[in-house]
Amino acid sequence: MAADVGPHQDIHALYNGHHRWLLGWLHRKVGCWHRSADLAHDTFMRLLAREESLSILEPRAFLTTVAQRVLANQWRRDKLEQAYLEALAHQSPALAPSAEERAILLETLQEIANLLDGLPVPVKRAFLMAQLEGLTQPEIASALRISVTTVKRYLVRAGTQCYFAMPAA
Repeated sequence: MAADVGPHQDIHALYNGHHRWLLGWLHRKVGCWHRSADLAHDTFMRLLAREESLSILEPRAFLTTVAQRVLANQWRRDKLEQAYLEALAHQSPALAPSAEERAILLETLQEIANLLDGLPVPVKRAFLMAQLEGLTQPEIASALRISVTTVKRYLVRAGTQCYFAMPAA
């Protein structure tokens, strides 16, 4: 069978041997079978996206680690969506975006959050103040109580991370 070649054979065996266990583990974490199934699916999709073969000594420990990362990403996404919905609640209904625009905005916010992942909070804040609020470097320096030189360094650091994290076109 062509699907059982290379790294996918390892994942196939991992799925057959431990999917039901992972589903139960996730259910204990989130309390919903549907959400658990989605998270288990995302866990195995993350493994399928890998190029190299897996060398796993402890399959359940390995799956737990990967699933915890998927779960943490989901919680971050949920928190981001909740903050966005709260911001929308303060807007006039006439200015509220359509459901499609909201979905696109949430997806874009998630992409930005992923690009900035791992940066210190002040670096993220400086970058977002410049990009989303349109503040100048002196305004950012004043708001964050840091020097303009530090703001420049932060913006270069965040910009570099975003540039190198983006896939080549």
